[in-house]
Amino acid sequence: MGFRERAIKRNLFLLMAAALWLGLPSVSCASSSTRQQIQENEQQQQAIEDERDANQENINSLKWQRSSLKKTLDELNAQLTQVSDNLASLERQISDKEQEIADTREALRLAREKEASQHDSMEKSLRYMYERGEPNILDVLVSSGSFSALLNAATYIQGILEYNDRMLDDFIENREFIESEQARLEEEDAQLKDLQQQARLEKERIDGLIEETSRKMSEYAGQISEAEEAAAAYERELQRLDEDLETLKKKLAEEIAMAQRAAAAAKRDISEVVFEEGDRYLLANLIYCEAGGEPYEGKLAVGAVVINRLLSSVYPDTVVGVIYQRNQFSPVRSGRLDLALANNRATESCYRAADEAMSGVTNVGGCVYFRTPIPGLTGIPIGGHIFY
Repeated sequence: MGFRERAIKRNLFLLMAAALWLGLPSVSCASSSTRQQIQENEQQQQAIEDERDANQENINSLKWQRSSLKKTLDELNAQLTQVSDNLASLERQISDKEQEIADTREALRLAREKEASQHDSMEKSLRYMYERGEPNILDVLVSSGSFSALLNAATYIQGILEYNDRMLDDFIENREFIESEQARLEEEDAQLKDLQQQARLEKERIDGLIEETSRKMSEYAGQISEAEEAAAAYERELQRLDEDLETLKKKLAEEIAMAQRAAAAAKRDISEVVFEEGDRYLLANLIYCEAGGEPYEGKLAVGAVVINRLLSSVYPDTVVGVIYQRNQFSPVRSGRLDLALANNRATESCYRAADEAMSGVTNVGGCVYFRTPIPGLTGIPIGGHIFY
């Protein structure tokens, strides 16, 4: 059976009990009626507390899930950071590679121009020799009239041969350069395509991680919302029972007696208190639960009540001890404080009120209790609470 079904049945039971209560005799059977009402109230309260305890177990499970989810999210965030860095590195490599390929293509263009120029020069040289009717090498040597003329002719011929050899070597060198550059370009182009494929795969992985993270966050938000609804319902029911006339009278008498004891008891100065790590976080979230919708003065007053108890010798001497003292603060009983702590619901003004209260500031004097106004209760009214 889900929470909502249980809540509906429970509310029907409570409505029936309330109807019976309102229909009971109020004069002749006042004493027995009161005892019966208190007994019924206690039974109802026990049933609700059992439900609350079951919900608390659910909250504890939810907190564990949150811890596990946070660990998962931290790991995902680390992976996302790494993937983003890898993707950025790949994009830089691709950019550098594209620039290098562009430079190589330019070099190839220049090499081809040089090759064409060299080929054109050789053709022009041969055409020039042919058009002038230059004799062949053998004719030049045979027709030389003297040894010196022969040497000059040989030198001339050697110069032509060496020039042509150089031209041929340059042609071959340029051809080899073009071929090697072409091969390198093709290899680097293949590497570029591999890098692009890696980048696409990395991008797909990032998208998958983001989708998984969003899904988990959505599930967690739903669980938190349901647990908060349950905690709020239990808190409302416990508060209703607490405000039962006879129970309230008894509780008020105990609270007033305790307040009087606290007023007469020894107190330590705020300078003597050593706050523990986490006290500020805990107090700010309690202030959020008790007075989140109140003006700042109401938030400070709630914080001051906690610190007033801390300073008094009749209450626990730690913030944790004061807040978690049995049956003192309804958000603790309902589990709503645990949910607030799990999500740090405290606002900036809640933290500011906690800081002021922990420094000794109080706008309610030595008050150690507060509740919603009821007939006959006197004290300091702030917002929706009476402090006494």
